[in-house]
Amino acid sequence: MTNSFSFRSHWINLILQASLGALLCAVDPPALLAQNNSPLPDAPSSNQPSSTEKTEEPAAKRVAKEAAGAPKKLGELAIVRARTWESSWLTGVFVKQGETMTPLTGLQRRELYLQQTLITPGAYMKRMFAAGIDQARGVPSQWDDGWGGYAERFASREGQFISANSLAALGNAALKYEPRYDRCQCKGFWPRTKHALVRNFITFNETEVDRRPQLALYAGAFGGGMISTAWKPHPRNAFAEGGRAMLGQAAYGSLLNFFIEFAGEINRKIGVETQRPPQY
Repeated sequence: MTNSFSFRSHWINLILQASLGALLCAVDPPALLAQNNSPLPDAPSSNQPSSTEKTEEPAAKRVAKEAAGAPKKLGELAIVRARTWESSWLTGVFVKQGETMTPLTGLQRRELYLQQTLITPGAYMKRMFAAGIDQARGVPSQWDDGWGGYAERFASREGQFISANSLAALGNAALKYEPRYDRCQCKGFWPRTKHALVRNFITFNETEVDRRPQLALYAGAFGGGMISTAWKPHPRNAFAEGGRAMLGQAAYGSLLNFFIEFAGEINRKIGVETQRPPQY
């Protein structure tokens, strides 16, 4: 029992350290700080004591006022980014309606993998949310209900996600399959909804025309579920965990595609200006 606990703790610590380091690298320093770093006024010269003191005081007050307003501006920027779904942490990279998909190069596939898996805050925010659901459900039941249990659940989710995404990216690269979602070239709620659901199970090969089953995506999900049994409390059936992970991909992937498909309409409803996603 002690050896099993130490092994699991070692895995969880490694995943947490890697996730924290990547998350810190993913968050860009806000440009507002650079904008608010106004130059300080020059020191008063000896030959102009009275006039310099008079001009220096307002400048000092202005700098203090701008510094005090920086947290508010940062908060407003964070809210805008959180509400902007398109090209944001929630939707990720996709191909907009009316745009033609072109095959990805090796470098583009690597950049896309890094964005989806490691170097954007969204890769971690989603796992934090999923870990919160696991915490509320109390699964796995062997982990406690406090912060320690939440850390274990987050690390477990993150480790399984990285494993699944890595396997899927390798499979898509080998098969030359399209890893991005493309918005429907059709109109109407039901045709677009059908497209979003079907694209969770069907993708394109290197021609970007011929359709193929999402073999790599679901093989990656299955493999990630199996790998997660290395740190989850035992006894665990690796094939059962893989099967549950595939079902999770079917449900979560369909929901995500739906949000991507209708993100523009949702943005307009909540008053957010449409953003252009990263292009490859």
